[in-house]
Amino acid sequence: FILKGASLFLVWIGQNYRVTRDADFLGFGSPDLNRLAEIFSEICNVDCDTDGMVYKADTLRVEEIREGQEYNGVRVTLVGFLNTARIPLQIDIGFGDAITPSPENIEYPTFFEAPPPTLKAYPRYTLVAEKLEAMVRLDLANSRMKDFYDICLLSRLFTFDGEILSEAIKNTFSRRRTPLPSSVPFAFTSDFSEDQQKKVQWDVFVRQTKPNVPLESLSTATGEISKFLQPVIDSFQFNSVFQEDWLPEKGWSPK
Repeated sequence: FILKGASLFLVWIGQNYRVTRDADFLGFGSPDLNRLAEIFSEICNVDCDTDGMVYKADTLRVEEIREGQEYNGVRVTLVGFLNTARIPLQIDIGFGDAITPSPENIEYPTFFEAPPPTLKAYPRYTLVAEKLEAMVRLDLANSRMKDFYDICLLSRLFTFDGEILSEAIKNTFSRRRTPLPSSVPFAFTSDFSEDQQKKVQWDVFVRQTKPNVPLESLSTATGEISKFLQPVIDSFQFNSVFQEDWLPEKGWSPK
């Protein structure tokens, strides 16, 4: 399994910048439910006295994730206990996605004086690419406000190599069979950000997740994302190599 999603911000910036209710992984091999149930049951039964957590294998549930008729992976739920505190856990596992560049080896921070676990994790490039793909594919139906927040925050905090980001986007769209955008994605427009339902969804997201780094509005997020990603998208129309570097304080600059 390869760790992905918002849990990686704890590694990248040293804090959980927003509440996330699940852990996300990319899985390899068969997505067979019985196979995954056996794997997680075995994990639950590993003895580890350091953190005090006990995971109840008899609470384990494994089911397919579907949006309508579309298969979106597997969800694992179970209950853990820290002393008498009951802690529900949710793990979402996707299969078949492209990773560009290669997975990174990380040490995940712990809350106790114990050796940090070493994991394989998504690079930031693929995280951005997958969230952009969802924005393009879902269009106005998109209610994933966390994706807008996440990409905006990444663009504020980190540098990006334009050529690598371009390849990550192409590979993700190709693997998911989503056409690359040939113009400005609807999600980047004021028609999207000023839509009343989208404003409500954004307000609910902010209220529920209480992000550490506030953004003024959805239109602020989409404006910054457009500045970050639209030049990369434009390069696809000309089949050109996007040889620029992203610097948070400056934007895109030629190498």
